[in-house]
Amino acid sequence: MVASDGTDADDGEDPVEHEAAAWVARLSSSDATEDDRRAFEAWRGADPARAAAYAEMDALWRRLGQLPDPRPRKGPPKRLAGLAALALIGGGTLVHQLGLLDRMRADLWSDVGTIEHATLADGSGVDLNTDSALAVRFTERERGIELLRGEASFDVVPDPHRPFVVRGGGLSVRAVGTRFFLRADGAAGPVGVAEGRVDVSGPGGRAVVSAGEAIRIGEGALRVVAADVERDTAWRDGRLIFAGQPLAAVLAELNRYRRGRIVLLDRGLGARRVTGAFDARNTDEALDVIAATMGARIRRLSPLLVLVGSPL
Repeated sequence: MVASDGTDADDGEDPVEHEAAAWVARLSSSDATEDDRRAFEAWRGADPARAAAYAEMDALWRRLGQLPDPRPRKGPPKRLAGLAALALIGGGTLVHQLGLLDRMRADLWSDVGTIEHATLADGSGVDLNTDSALAVRFTERERGIELLRGEASFDVVPDPHRPFVVRGGGLSVRAVGTRFFLRADGAAGPVGVAEGRVDVSGPGGRAVVSAGEAIRIGEGALRVVAADVERDTAWRDGRLIFAGQPLAAVLAELNRYRRGRIVLLDRGLGARRVTGAFDARNTDEALDVIAATMGARIRRLSPLLVLVGSPL
C-alpha cells in the first residue's frame, strides 16, 4: 500500500482530532448509514485516545449549534459560533473527504497534499495525485483498475492480449499501451491522453481520445477537445500550472492539496484570470503570491480555514 504517515507537520494538528471531527460531522449528517456507524465503532474501539478525541469534538460540535444539546448552556456569540463551526467543518468535514473508507478498500492511495508513484505487477506505472485511491483488479483477460477517488495518471505497458481498463467517476477508459489520466471527482475534464489513444465510454456515450486530446463533459455528453495534457499532469512533478483560469477555479484546485477549506468571499475577484505555476506542496506560498499579485486579502482564521477576498 502506498501512503504517508497521515500527519501534516505544517498544520500542527493531531491526526486523531482530524479523524474525530470527521466522524462527528459524518454521523450528524442526514445521509449517515449503518455501515458508517459500524466503521465508526471499530475506529473508536481501537484506541482510547480516539474515544476521548471524539467526545471532545462532539461536545464542541454541540456547543457550536450543529446538534441539539440537552444541557442548558450560554453559547458563544452567533457570529463567532458560525466562524468556529465553519473552521471545524473545514478541518474535518466528512469521512468521505478524508477518504478513510476508500483507503480501506484500496490497494494504493495517497494522502492529502502528497503525490505517490508506484509500479504495477505488469510493469505499468501509476502516479496518484493528492487524496486519491485505487484498487487493482488484474485477471487473465484484463488488467483492471478501479479508481475509487481522486486522480491518477497511467503509463501503460503494451499487451494486446490483455487490455488495460480503468473505471472511475462513471467512466471506463480502455488502453493497450499509452499514457493518460483519469479523474473520478466529477471534474468537467476527467480524461486526457499524453501518448497513444484510449477508448472512453460512459453514460454520455463513447469516444476515442488521442494524444493531445481530452474529454469534456457537458449536458451529459462526451466531447473530445484539444488539450495541453502535459500541463494538466504537471502535478506528477509537484507543479500546478494555470493559464488564464478564473481565480475561483484556481482556489478550488489548490484546495485539493491541503487540509481544511479555502473560502472565496468575493465573486468578482473569483472571476479574475490567473496565469502562473505553483508548488503543489506549498499552497500557503501560492496563496501569498495570489494576494500579492491580485490584491486579494488572505485571512487565515486557523491552519484549516483560509478566507480569500473581502474581510468579514
